Amino acid sequence: MQQTTTMEIPSPFGPLTATEQEGALVALGWEKPQKSVSTPLLEKVAAQLAAYFSGQLKAFDLPLRPRGDGFQQSVCQAMLEIPYGETTTYGEIAKKLDTYGQPVGNACGGNSIPIIIPCHRVLAVNGLGGYSGDGGVDRKIELLKLEGGFPYLL
Repeated sequence: MQQTTTMEIPSPFGPLTATEQEGALVALGWEKPQKSVSTPLLEKVAAQLAAYFSGQLKAFDLPLRPRGDGFQQSVCQAMLEIPYGETTTYGEIAKKLDTYGQPVGNACGGNSIPIIIPCHRVLAVNGLGGYSGDGGVDRKIELLKLEGGFPYLL
């Protein structure tokens, strides 16, 4: 069985829990960890998130291993390519991956490392779309505003 380590990280949206497994970040969530343990990687995650939330970091530099099958991995990679402060649509990612918008939306909803893998930057063609993180669509709007992406919401 693979060893996992979790650490609670403060954020403007409440505590986050980062999960490390075999030297890579595998999850970031809003639930409280049963046990919070510091590791060099989780300290780096905490420092980069703090810099991101303060507006000083535009791109994360962390070893990531999001959960999911090959399709989920390809959607996560496409999301990582969306620049800070910009957005795209489920349909545009679908076109790039030669599939449809709904499976892309489902994969975005299954993103195990939100914020760092920026599923909040993916919108529906006629609106915001959903957000599976704590706070739902309101959290998506807050993250887009944080990045200066709010003009896309008007």
